[in-house]
Amino acid sequence: MPARRLATVAAATVLAAGPAALAGAGTAHATTGKGHASAAVLRTGLDVSLIGRTAHVPLAVALNEVQAPRSADRTALTATLDGVDGGRPFHVLGAEAASAKATVSDGRAEASVHLTHARLHLPGLPLLSLVELDAVTSKATCAAGRRPEATSNVLGAVTVLGKRVTLSATGPTDVEVPDLGEVRLDFAKAVTASGRAAASALELTVSVNPLKLNVADVKGTLTLAKVTCETPQAPASDPTGASGSTEAAGPTGAAGPTDPPSPVTDIKPQSAPAPKTKLAETGGSSMTPYLAGGAVALLVAGGGAVTLVRRGR
Repeated sequence: MPARRLATVAAATVLAAGPAALAGAGTAHATTGKGHASAAVLRTGLDVSLIGRTAHVPLAVALNEVQAPRSADRTALTATLDGVDGGRPFHVLGAEAASAKATVSDGRAEASVHLTHARLHLPGLPLLSLVELDAVTSKATCAAGRRPEATSNVLGAVTVLGKRVTLSATGPTDVEVPDLGEVRLDFAKAVTASGRAAASALELTVSVNPLKLNVADVKGTLTLAKVTCETPQAPASDPTGASGSTEAAGPTGAAGPTDPPSPVTDIKPQSAPAPKTKLAETGGSSMTPYLAGGAVALLVAGGGAVTLVRRGR
Protein backbone atom coordinates (compact mmCIF):
# COMPACT_ATOMS: atom_id res chain seq x y z
CA MET A 1 0.00 0.00 0.00
CA PRO A 2 1.48 3.42 -0.91
CA ALA A 3 2.56 5.36 2.16
CA ARG A 4 0.96 8.52 0.79
CA ARG A 5 -2.52 7.08 1.51
CA LEU A 6 -1.83 6.99 5.22
CA ALA A 7 -0.12 10.36 5.10
CA THR A 8 -3.18 11.87 3.42
CA VAL A 9 -5.49 10.45 6.06
CA ALA A 10 -3.20 11.61 8.86
CA ALA A 11 -2.89 15.12 7.44
CA ALA A 12 -6.63 15.44 7.09
CA THR A 13 -7.06 14.23 10.66
CA VAL A 14 -4.55 16.72 12.04
CA LEU A 15 -6.12 19.61 10.15
CA ALA A 16 -9.58 18.67 11.37
CA ALA A 17 -8.73 17.77 14.94
CA GLY A 18 -6.01 20.30 15.74
CA PRO A 19 -8.17 23.42 16.16
CA ALA A 20 -10.82 21.37 17.95
CA ALA A 21 -8.50 19.94 20.58
CA LEU A 22 -9.04 22.85 22.95
CA ALA A 23 -12.39 23.88 21.52
CA GLY A 24 -13.74 20.61 22.84
CA ALA A 25 -12.49 21.54 26.28
CA GLY A 26 -15.67 23.46 26.92
CA THR A 27 -16.28 26.30 24.50
CA ALA A 28 -19.99 26.16 25.23
CA HIS A 29 -19.19 26.81 28.88
CA ALA A 30 -16.64 29.56 28.36
CA THR A 31 -18.87 32.39 29.56
CA THR A 32 -20.50 30.68 32.53
CA GLY A 33 -17.50 30.61 34.83
CA LYS A 34 -18.71 27.32 36.28
CA GLY A 35 -15.90 25.26 34.77
CA HIS A 36 -16.15 22.06 32.76
CA ALA A 37 -14.50 18.64 32.60
CA SER A 38 -14.92 15.65 30.30
CA ALA A 39 -13.29 12.26 29.84
CA ALA A 40 -13.55 9.33 27.44
CA VAL A 41 -11.79 5.98 27.34
CA LEU A 42 -12.29 5.64 23.57
CA ARG A 43 -13.65 7.64 20.65
CA THR A 44 -13.77 6.41 17.08
CA GLY A 45 -14.18 8.24 13.81
CA LEU A 46 -13.94 5.52 11.17
CA ASP A 47 -15.23 5.07 7.66
CA VAL A 48 -15.88 1.43 6.73
CA SER A 49 -16.09 0.50 3.05
CA LEU A 50 -17.86 -2.71 2.13
CA ILE A 51 -16.52 -5.14 -0.45
CA GLY A 52 -17.49 -4.06 -3.92
CA ARG A 53 -17.57 -0.45 -2.70
CA THR A 54 -21.33 -0.79 -2.43
CA ALA A 55 -21.50 1.43 0.67
CA HIS A 56 -19.51 3.46 3.16
CA VAL A 57 -20.63 2.97 6.75
CA PRO A 58 -19.43 5.33 9.52
CA LEU A 59 -18.36 3.92 12.87
CA ALA A 60 -18.52 6.71 15.45
CA VAL A 61 -18.78 5.23 18.95
CA ALA A 62 -17.41 6.01 22.40
CA LEU A 63 -16.69 4.08 25.59
CA ASN A 64 -17.15 5.64 29.03
CA GLU A 65 -17.57 9.18 27.69
CA VAL A 66 -18.59 11.39 30.64
CA GLN A 67 -18.92 15.03 31.59
CA ALA A 68 -18.72 16.44 35.10
CA PRO A 69 -19.98 15.39 37.50
CA ARG A 70 -19.99 11.83 36.17
CA SER A 71 -17.89 8.67 36.11
CA ALA A 72 -18.09 5.36 34.23
CA ASP A 73 -16.19 2.08 34.35
CA ARG A 74 -17.52 -0.21 31.61
CA THR A 75 -14.77 -2.53 30.41
CA ALA A 76 -16.13 -3.55 26.98
CA LEU A 77 -17.59 -1.91 23.90
CA THR A 78 -19.35 -3.65 21.04
CA ALA A 79 -20.98 -2.26 17.90
CA THR A 80 -22.99 -3.34 14.90
CA LEU A 81 -22.81 -2.08 11.34
CA ASP A 82 -25.23 -2.84 8.54
CA GLY A 83 -23.53 -5.04 5.96
CA VAL A 84 -20.66 -6.06 8.26
CA ASP A 85 -20.70 -9.73 9.28
CA GLY A 86 -24.41 -9.96 8.63
CA GLY A 87 -25.21 -7.19 11.12
CA ARG A 88 -23.91 -9.20 14.09
CA PRO A 89 -22.21 -7.34 16.97
CA PHE A 90 -18.43 -7.16 16.91
CA HIS A 91 -15.96 -6.18 19.59
CA VAL A 92 -14.45 -2.71 19.43
CA LEU A 93 -12.63 -2.62 22.78
CA GLY A 94 -12.15 -4.97 25.69
CA ALA A 95 -10.14 -4.23 28.84
CA GLU A 96 -9.42 -5.53 32.30
CA ALA A 97 -10.19 -2.08 33.70
CA ALA A 98 -11.47 1.06 32.02
CA SER A 99 -12.57 4.08 34.04
CA ALA A 100 -13.34 7.70 33.20
CA LYS A 101 -14.10 10.41 35.75
CA ALA A 102 -14.88 14.12 35.51
CA THR A 103 -15.52 16.50 38.43
CA VAL A 104 -15.94 20.22 39.06
CA SER A 105 -15.96 21.56 42.63
CA ASP A 106 -14.40 24.24 44.85
CA GLY A 107 -12.73 26.14 42.02
CA ARG A 108 -11.21 23.01 40.48
CA ALA A 109 -12.13 21.02 37.34
CA GLU A 110 -10.50 17.65 36.81
CA ALA A 111 -10.80 14.76 34.35
CA SER A 112 -8.99 11.41 34.34
CA VAL A 113 -8.91 8.10 32.46
CA HIS A 114 -7.32 4.79 33.47
CA LEU A 115 -7.15 1.84 31.08
CA THR A 116 -5.35 -1.46 31.67
CA HIS A 117 -4.78 -4.58 29.54
CA ALA A 118 -6.83 -3.33 26.62
CA ARG A 119 -7.41 -4.74 23.11
CA LEU A 120 -8.81 -2.65 20.30
CA HIS A 121 -10.45 -4.21 17.21
CA LEU A 122 -11.57 -3.04 13.78
CA PRO A 123 -14.53 -4.24 11.73
CA GLY A 124 -13.43 -7.18 9.53
CA LEU A 125 -10.58 -8.17 11.89
CA PRO A 126 -12.27 -10.20 14.64
CA LEU A 127 -9.19 -12.25 15.61
CA LEU A 128 -6.32 -9.81 15.09
CA SER A 129 -6.18 -6.83 17.43
CA LEU A 130 -5.50 -3.43 15.96
CA VAL A 131 -3.59 -2.52 19.11
CA GLU A 132 -2.90 -4.11 22.50
CA LEU A 133 -1.88 -2.00 25.49
CA ASP A 134 -0.74 -2.75 29.04
CA ALA A 135 -1.68 0.54 30.70
CA VAL A 136 -2.87 3.98 29.63
CA THR A 137 -3.55 7.07 31.77
CA SER A 138 -4.57 10.65 31.10
CA LYS A 139 -5.32 13.52 33.45
CA ALA A 140 -6.24 17.19 33.05
CA THR A 141 -6.55 19.66 35.92
CA CYS A 142 -7.80 23.26 35.76
CA ALA A 143 -7.69 25.04 39.13
CA ALA A 144 -8.60 28.66 39.76
CA GLY A 145 -5.52 30.83 40.11
CA ARG A 146 -3.17 28.17 38.70
CA ARG A 147 -1.82 27.18 35.32
CA PRO A 148 -3.84 24.34 33.70
CA GLU A 149 -2.08 20.97 33.57
CA ALA A 150 -2.46 17.95 31.28
CA THR A 151 -0.52 14.67 31.18
CA SER A 152 -0.80 11.32 29.41
CA ASN A 153 1.18 8.10 29.62
CA VAL A 154 1.29 4.78 27.79
CA LEU A 155 3.03 2.26 30.03
CA GLY A 156 4.34 -1.19 29.18
CA ALA A 157 4.27 -3.03 25.88
CA VAL A 158 2.38 -1.86 22.78
CA THR A 159 1.45 -4.27 19.98
CA VAL A 160 0.03 -3.07 16.65
CA LEU A 161 -1.45 -5.61 14.20
CA GLY A 162 0.61 -8.33 15.88
CA LYS A 163 3.86 -6.33 15.88
CA ARG A 164 5.59 -5.15 19.06
CA VAL A 165 6.44 -1.46 18.68
CA THR A 166 8.23 1.25 20.60
CA LEU A 167 6.47 4.58 20.70
CA SER A 168 8.36 7.79 20.08
CA ALA A 169 7.84 10.85 22.24
CA THR A 170 9.20 13.14 19.53
CA GLY A 171 6.92 12.19 16.66
CA PRO A 172 4.48 9.65 15.23
CA THR A 173 5.26 5.95 14.97
CA ASP A 174 4.33 4.24 11.69
CA VAL A 175 3.58 0.53 11.52
CA GLU A 176 3.11 -1.22 8.16
CA VAL A 177 1.87 -4.78 7.72
CA PRO A 178 2.14 -6.16 4.15
CA ASP A 179 -1.17 -7.01 2.50
CA LEU A 180 -3.07 -5.62 5.46
CA GLY A 181 -2.47 -1.93 5.99
CA GLU A 182 -0.79 0.82 7.93
CA VAL A 183 -1.28 2.42 11.32
CA ARG A 184 0.17 5.68 12.57
CA LEU A 185 0.37 6.23 16.33
CA ASP A 186 0.72 9.66 17.97
CA PHE A 187 1.82 9.30 21.56
CA ALA A 188 0.76 11.43 24.52
CA LYS A 189 -0.59 14.66 23.11
CA ALA A 190 -1.21 17.41 25.65
CA VAL A 191 -2.28 21.01 25.07
CA THR A 192 -2.75 23.82 27.59
CA ALA A 193 -3.97 27.36 27.08
CA SER A 194 -5.44 30.17 29.13
CA GLY A 195 -7.85 28.45 31.49
CA ARG A 196 -8.07 25.19 29.50
CA ALA A 197 -6.27 21.90 29.05
CA ALA A 198 -6.69 18.75 26.96
CA ALA A 199 -4.78 15.51 26.56
CA SER A 200 -5.02 12.14 24.84
CA ALA A 201 -2.78 9.18 25.53
CA LEU A 202 -2.82 7.69 22.05
CA GLU A 203 -4.25 8.69 18.69
CA LEU A 204 -4.30 6.13 15.91
CA THR A 205 -4.73 6.90 12.23
CA VAL A 206 -5.55 3.71 10.34
CA SER A 207 -5.81 2.59 6.75
CA VAL A 208 -6.44 -1.15 6.77
CA ASN A 209 -7.77 -3.59 4.15
CA PRO A 210 -9.18 -6.63 5.98
CA LEU A 211 -11.02 -8.06 2.95
CA LYS A 212 -12.94 -10.20 5.41
CA LEU A 213 -16.52 -10.23 6.69
CA ASN A 214 -17.53 -8.08 3.72
CA VAL A 215 -15.19 -5.27 4.76
CA ALA A 216 -12.99 -3.83 2.03
CA ASP A 217 -11.10 -1.24 4.03
CA VAL A 218 -11.26 0.85 7.19
CA LYS A 219 -9.94 4.41 7.41
CA GLY A 220 -10.06 7.07 10.06
CA THR A 221 -8.97 7.76 13.62
CA LEU A 222 -9.30 6.30 17.10
CA THR A 223 -8.49 8.24 20.26
CA LEU A 224 -7.67 6.58 23.57
CA ALA A 225 -7.88 8.23 26.99
CA LYS A 226 -9.00 11.75 26.07
CA VAL A 227 -9.54 14.33 28.82
CA THR A 228 -10.43 18.03 28.82
CA CYS A 229 -11.05 20.71 31.44
CA GLU A 230 -11.93 24.39 31.75
CA THR A 231 -11.07 26.45 34.82
CA PRO A 232 -14.01 27.46 37.03
CA GLN A 233 -14.24 30.67 39.00
CA ALA A 234 -12.53 30.77 42.37
CA PRO A 235 -14.78 29.97 45.34
CA ALA A 236 -16.42 32.96 46.98
CA SER A 237 -14.30 34.25 49.86
CA ASP A 238 -15.56 33.94 53.43
CA PRO A 239 -17.01 37.32 54.53
CA THR A 240 -15.51 36.76 58.00
CA GLY A 241 -12.18 35.57 56.66
CA ALA A 242 -8.91 37.31 56.13
CA SER A 243 -9.94 38.63 52.72
CA GLY A 244 -11.60 41.56 54.49
CA SER A 245 -9.49 44.27 56.10
CA THR A 246 -11.64 44.61 59.21
CA GLU A 247 -8.94 43.42 61.59
CA ALA A 248 -6.19 45.68 60.35
CA ALA A 249 -5.85 49.33 61.14
CA GLY A 250 -6.96 51.60 58.33
CA PRO A 251 -4.94 54.37 56.73
CA THR A 252 -5.84 56.74 59.58
CA GLY A 253 -4.73 54.25 62.23
CA ALA A 254 -8.27 53.46 63.41
CA ALA A 255 -8.43 50.30 65.51
CA GLY A 256 -10.21 47.18 64.17
CA PRO A 257 -13.21 45.62 65.86
CA THR A 258 -11.02 43.19 67.81
CA ASP A 259 -9.04 45.99 69.53
CA PRO A 260 -10.18 46.92 73.10
CA PRO A 261 -12.00 50.27 73.30
CA SER A 262 -9.99 53.24 74.49
CA PRO A 263 -10.96 54.63 77.96
CA VAL A 264 -13.25 57.67 77.81
CA THR A 265 -11.73 60.65 79.66
CA ASP A 266 -12.84 64.27 80.08
CA ILE A 267 -15.54 64.15 77.39
CA LYS A 268 -18.35 66.70 77.77
CA PRO A 269 -21.42 67.20 75.61
CA GLN A 270 -21.23 70.23 73.38
CA SER A 271 -24.41 71.69 74.95
CA ALA A 272 -23.03 71.73 78.52
CA PRO A 273 -22.33 75.20 80.04
CA ALA A 274 -18.76 76.35 80.13
CA PRO A 275 -17.04 75.86 83.51
CA LYS A 276 -16.75 78.89 85.86
CA THR A 277 -13.47 80.73 85.61
CA LYS A 278 -11.45 80.74 88.81
CA LEU A 279 -10.43 84.10 90.20
CA ALA A 280 -6.83 83.06 90.25
CA GLU A 281 -6.91 83.14 86.52
CA THR A 282 -7.59 86.92 86.59
CA GLY A 283 -5.20 87.85 89.47
CA GLY A 284 -7.75 87.51 92.37
CA SER A 285 -8.25 84.92 95.13
CA SER A 286 -11.12 83.00 96.69
CA MET A 287 -10.49 84.94 100.01
CA THR A 288 -10.98 88.31 98.39
CA PRO A 289 -14.70 88.72 99.37
CA TYR A 290 -13.89 88.08 103.06
CA LEU A 291 -11.00 90.52 103.09
CA ALA A 292 -13.13 93.16 101.43
CA GLY A 293 -15.90 92.72 104.03
CA GLY A 294 -13.43 93.00 106.93
CA ALA A 295 -11.97 96.15 105.49
CA VAL A 296 -15.39 97.75 105.25
CA ALA A 297 -16.12 96.86 108.87
CA LEU A 298 -12.82 98.36 110.02
CA LEU A 299 -13.55 101.55 108.13
CA VAL A 300 -16.95 101.86 109.76
CA ALA A 301 -15.51 101.23 113.23
CA GLY A 302 -12.70 103.71 112.66
CA GLY A 303 -15.10 106.38 111.51
CA GLY A 304 -17.23 105.92 114.64
CA ALA A 305 -14.18 106.28 116.93
CA VAL A 306 -13.13 109.51 115.30
CA THR A 307 -16.60 110.97 115.79
CA LEU A 308 -16.61 110.16 119.54
CA VAL A 309 -13.16 111.75 120.09
CA ARG A 310 -14.27 114.98 118.44
CA ARG A 311 -17.43 115.21 120.61
CA GLY A 312 -15.33 114.74 123.80
CA ARG A 313 -13.30 117.83 123.05
